[in-house]
Amino acid sequence: MAADAVADGVRVNAVAPGTADTPWVGRLLDSAADPAAERAALAARQPMGRLVSAEEVAHAICYLASPLSGSTTGTLLNVDGGMFGLRLRPKG
Repeated sequence: MAADAVADGVRVNAVAPGTADTPWVGRLLDSAADPAAERAALAARQPMGRLVSAEEVAHAICYLASPLSGSTTGTLLNVDGGMFGLRLRPKG
């Protein structure tokens, strides 16, 4: 899409959020037998050790919609705390 629209001055980008700390995720965790343990386990699987905030995803969208990203097109912006790009070695 970006290649098709660039000549018309249209930029096409996307944001790919990771596991975000949203009310929906909160409800899923709250329905677990041990919500605190389930939340801790989910956070531990994230390279940054925490879930992505909805605000972080919103900031990425605002950046792509702003004049600051005027030269950005055909880009997928991963806002996922490193889930896509990082391959961490096990601790120990």
